[in-house]
Amino acid sequence: MVSTTSNVLATIGTVCWCVQLIPQIYYNWRRKNTEGFPELMVLLWCLCAPFFGVFVIVENSSIPIMIQPHLFSFFCLIVYIQVMYYPPISRSKKQIFLRAGSFILFQISLEIGCIIPLRKLYINGIKFPSLIFGIIASILIALGLIPPYFELWKRNGKVIGINFLFLLVDLSGAVFSLASLAVDSENLDIMGLVLYTICASLEVGIFLSHFIWLIRFKLFKLSKEIDIENDIENDIENDIENDTENDIEDDIENDIEFIEDGKDSNELDVHATRFEELNENDEKLNKKITNDSGNNIDDDDNNNNNNNNNSELNDLSPYQTLMD
Repeated sequence: MVSTTSNVLATIGTVCWCVQLIPQIYYNWRRKNTEGFPELMVLLWCLCAPFFGVFVIVENSSIPIMIQPHLFSFFCLIVYIQVMYYPPISRSKKQIFLRAGSFILFQISLEIGCIIPLRKLYINGIKFPSLIFGIIASILIALGLIPPYFELWKRNGKVIGINFLFLLVDLSGAVFSLASLAVDSENLDIMGLVLYTICASLEVGIFLSHFIWLIRFKLFKLSKEIDIENDIENDIENDIENDTENDIEDDIENDIEFIEDGKDSNELDVHATRFEELNENDEKLNKKITNDSGNNIDDDDNNNNNNNNNSELNDLSPYQTLMD
């Protein structure tokens, strides 16, 4: 019963690792951009697939286990071509065909050249050569999860270009594989245990990095923006309340300076003309008073008129000063 449970969990993990890159392929195709998805990551995964293929075939694993590294290699190659084709890398088509063809040639040559001799050694009980291939594959796939951390560091922990569904499926593959080892402790695979643990830990770290970024730059930033808006509203209200009579007096003084500077010339011209007219009337009245000094009634009337003119002249004297 335990062995059956272990096989079921291992099969689920294997299926997850067969299809985990499909969401990433669709994501890259939809965005037409692979910024944030490291080329080195997918290159290391492409290189690890042939070593895994040699390892599982030499150990005569089940058919699904043999298919898994080859499907993984196929999807890795598609992602690698996307990374080379789409911005920001955008290599030429010649380079893309050259690199992709070199990888296919490398995988075919490695499997054909190593499977048969290693299989003979394995049958004779010499297992460490095939184990070396498994270790190399495990190291490459674990190293492939390190380049994303450099991208996270450049963006303060924000995940860019990596599809979260891809990460989730890949993490599920590691978790189910670990669970299969846990329920079958009698046949514990130490190398598999180390590999699955490293992969799961690094992928959880990517999720945590983006979660921390959301808290730092989304949640806290939003609260800071609200505080800033409240401070601005309070400052405006305080400015309105502090707008006292001194501000009004300052406005009046500015208006007076505006007139004194000669900028309101129309008003000054009108008052200057009126001042000249009053001066002429004053001179005429003085002459008339001299000629008609014997007439008391007219003298009184003229004195009244003269006083009115003098009062108006006094009112207009500041404008004459401004004109001078």
